[in-house]
Order: sequence, then structure tokens, then C-alpha cells
Amino acid sequence: MAKLFIEDLDLNNKKILMRVDFNVPLDSSCNVTDDTRIKAALRSIEYILENNGKLILMSHLGRPKGKVVDSMKMDPIAKRLSELINKNVKKLDDCVGVEVEKEVAAMQSGDVILLENLRFHAEEKSGDEDFAKKLAGLCDIYINDAFGTSHRADASMAVVNRFVSQSAAGYLLQKEIDYLGKAVEAPAKPFTAIIGGAKVSSKISVLENLIEKVDTILIGGAMSYTFLKALGKGVGKSLVEDDKLDIARQIMDKAKSSDTAFLLPSDHIVVSEVKEDAEAITTDDENISDGLIGVDIGPITIEKYKAVVKDSKTVVWNGPMGIFEMSPFAKGTFTIGEILAITDCVSIVGGGDSVAAVNKAGISSKISHVSTGGGASLEFLEGKELPGIAALTDK
Repeated sequence: MAKLFIEDLDLNNKKILMRVDFNVPLDSSCNVTDDTRIKAALRSIEYILENNGKLILMSHLGRPKGKVVDSMKMDPIAKRLSELINKNVKKLDDCVGVEVEKEVAAMQSGDVILLENLRFHAEEKSGDEDFAKKLAGLCDIYINDAFGTSHRADASMAVVNRFVSQSAAGYLLQKEIDYLGKAVEAPAKPFTAIIGGAKVSSKISVLENLIEKVDTILIGGAMSYTFLKALGKGVGKSLVEDDKLDIARQIMDKAKSSDTAFLLPSDHIVVSEVKEDAEAITTDDENISDGLIGVDIGPITIEKYKAVVKDSKTVVWNGPMGIFEMSPFAKGTFTIGEILAITDCVSIVGGGDSVAAVNKAGISSKISHVSTGGGASLEFLEGKELPGIAALTDK
């Protein structure tokens, strides 16, 4: 169902409470070391200011567990945002209370306030209604531009909306809905899903949901060894979830009955010990000898997977093909990323490791959509309704 969008609203002289994801890394001196998430919200921030709104930003930072933690205060974020928008961002000492209400009441059009870390209050994570009411009391309009936490039913994500007349999606959230929604509901065909990572258990739901939607699934990473062992292949000392072998067989059976091509690695890069200077061996086929550990897909598999990607019109990628953090075992992941970057298709990359991989490979700008939410994008692809999106006002 279509949700209200930021451009649908009259923002002039209105108090806009916007949930953003400013959970950014800080160094020991509390300086922002990666401002990607702050920059991701700039389009919505600038749109609100251009339309004379009074902007109140709120976010969490780290895991303070309901207590005030000095190293998790929002001051460094306010400083960096001020630099990015060339405008003073006033950071308050709390996110609710009389002093906050006074500061908000004194705002002029074009002013920007950043509330203190929401998670300094335990009521945020518990979805407390009274806390949500206090947040809602600060504004006329609520905007969600924090896709990365939209799978959480936190007070600032899914409860505050009940007490605000209009709740809408910001630019960042709307882009996620558009790309991921189209991939799940109406993808251009052929549609390929590249699913990797360490464990089958973390991808069961997304595999089951995508099997009936995609034409081909390409499996990589350590999770492939669980599938291969379920087929009776040798996996050596590779990471395997022995308690998921039956589920792996059920997933492969479902793919077969759905006429979905389910491709596993035909060869591997293997080592006797997982370390960067280990001697890397390429297997002759899908079997891994006793005593060896799979760390990447092999050259035959790379070529097989490349051919599928080249022929695709929609590609969703979640999870690396190997231990890409170690350069000798990164070829599979990087090569798949590179071919995806030059293929004429809608390409969607989601999940923390996948996003890290395309960033490390320097190809993120050539991907149609790099999702900002790891867990949120996975749950969206699993077909789950995300609380932070469901709570927005229907059009």
C-alpha cells in the first residue's frame, strides 16, 4: 500500500520531527569517522529547510541500554551535520522534557535541532506509548528517513505515528521502498538472486520467499557448504551447519518444484588454515578434501555465475561469495560485483557485508541501489512487513 511521501506535505512553518539513522562510528576522541549515514539523510533535510520547515532530528547512537553514556552523546553528529549543511545544528541535552519543549517552541522556520540519543531512555526500545506521545508532542508532522531501523518497533519508529496526524516517508526511505518493493513484487526478468554469507540459518526466510519470484539463485560463501554436504558432497573442514541439512534439502526441493535454477559452486578456493598467507588451492570440482577449508568460489564457478548475471535484468545480492576481508580470498566476491556493475540491469545490494564489499571494490556508484539497512533489507526481501513503514500514513 502506498504511503504518504515528504513531497505530499505542506511543510511551511511546520514543526517536522524526522527519525534518521545517525548511528555512525566515532573514534576515541568522539569524532565521526564515517559520515555515510548522515549524508544519506541530506536530501530530506535540505528539502524540509528549502520549504521553510522547523526541523527536529532524532536518532539513536550505539547501545547505551537506557542510560546516559557520554561517549554516545549526539554532539559529534551535530557538529558534522552543521558542516555538511553549512548551518548551525543545535543539539539538545535530552529528547523529551520541559527544556526540549521550550527549545522547540522557540524555533523559527529553517532552524535545525538534533535531539539527544533516543536510547538514553529505555522506553525507546520498549516501544513505550507515553514516551512516544512526548516525542509526538514536539511536532506537527512526522517523517521516517531511517530505513536501517524500520524493522524495529521502537517508540520513535512505530509508535509515535499514532499521535501525529501525518506520518510520511523521506527520500531515503522512499527509495528503499521503491527499489526493494519492485524487486519483490514486479521485477524485470530474468531475475537473479545472489545469496552468500556464512550461515544458511540467517537466509532461510529470504530464500524461501525469493524462490518463487526469481529465475535463478546463485549460492556462495560458507553457506554453500551446508547445501553441498546435504547433497552428499565432500566439504572437508569447511563451516557447515549440520543442524540445517534437512532445511537445506527442503529449500533445494522447493526450488526444483518451482522451476527455479538453484546453482551451487562447482569448484572452490581452499586452504588448510584460514589466514592471509595460507597456500590457496583450487579444487577440481565441487568436492573439498578432508582437512581443507573453503574460503571462496573457484574460477569455474565465477565464470558460471558471471554468465547468469550478464543475462539478468534484475539482480538482488545479499552476502559475499567468500572471506573477502582477506584479499587472497576476495576474487569471487569482487568479480561478481564488477560484472554486476557493468551489466544493464536493476542491481540491488543489501546486507552489511555485501555493502562493505561493493564499497571496498569501489563500485557502489555503479550499483542501481545500495540499501542502507542490513537487517531491514533482509526482512523486506523475506516479505515481512516492517513496523516503521507500516506505521506511516496511507495515501
